[in-house]
Amino acid sequence: MVLRRRYEAMTAPLKAVGWVAGLALSVAAVFGLPHVLELFTLINATIYVSMAILTLSLALIWGYGGILCFGQAAFFGLGGYTYAICAINFGDSTWAIVLAMVLPALVAALVGYFIFWGRIGDVYLGVITLTMTLIFLKFFNATAGDAYKIGRAALGGFNGIPSTPPLNLPWDVGTQLAPEDIWYIAASLLVILYAGSRWLLTTTFGRVVVSIRENEKRSELLGYDVRRYKLGIFTIGGAIAGMAGILFANCVFVSPTMFSLFYNAQVIIYRGVSGSVAGVNLATVQARTGLSVERLDGLARQQVERGIVADDQARAMAIVDRLEQKFPDRCAARTAP
Repeated sequence: MVLRRRYEAMTAPLKAVGWVAGLALSVAAVFGLPHVLELFTLINATIYVSMAILTLSLALIWGYGGILCFGQAAFFGLGGYTYAICAINFGDSTWAIVLAMVLPALVAALVGYFIFWGRIGDVYLGVITLTMTLIFLKFFNATAGDAYKIGRAALGGFNGIPSTPPLNLPWDVGTQLAPEDIWYIAASLLVILYAGSRWLLTTTFGRVVVSIRENEKRSELLGYDVRRYKLGIFTIGGAIAGMAGILFANCVFVSPTMFSLFYNAQVIIYRGVSGSVAGVNLATVQARTGLSVERLDGLARQQVERGIVADDQARAMAIVDRLEQKFPDRCAARTAP
């Protein structure tokens, strides 16, 4: 114990310097990247940030809560679809954002209630959450045709909802946010969620969640209702995944691929290569950038066989079309010789 205290006293200044350096780099990235990146690259960077937020949600649930969840893509897709449907019907993104965070959280709370109060084991929990994701994928793939419509929003089946309205200022429909503004929101949200997650883990709630991961039976014998704590962290993770879906919908468009095993596997891999909350963010950005480099370096044929490049090409074309429609002057200026 004495040695540990001495070690903590010696490393405290280094940790403080690390925090200050990390904060400075984060601020520089948030405000500096829009000035050095092209528009398309900036949109891709926003997509990477949305995936980092999705991975952060799994880091809380699995990494610190010990809940083996294979269903983060379900909450991710629900957030995107809820935002798109509500924004189209309301004509305003303000309440669409709120509902797109609330609905995934409610679904997570409902599913978690039956799982945790039913004392479902970890293996079966993984199977249930994975099955839930596949059900959503199958359902939204089968919603082609005019009959599948919620208000004015046509679900579009496999094609999804390409005409997803962008974010606007709260209760100001006439002021739509540019891609640079969405980047500022996404990057700032990632920093806030990271800091909030670190703070949450230092609270009594967070410490109990970690203790449940280490030894659930011991925590229960100490008087903690492990079901409530598991449900709480599971619901928070669902809400964060919904936020990631909102940002993704504003960078690309909403489609059933948001529920696919591709995104599910990505966040599991990103979480698996890192052991900390900060590490998942770095792992996500590095892996997503690495995938882009690989595609440019001659591995396109292999990835076409996996169905990845085809999906990215459709995503890129959708981004270009949306940019040309909403910002014709700026796009023309960037493509001018």
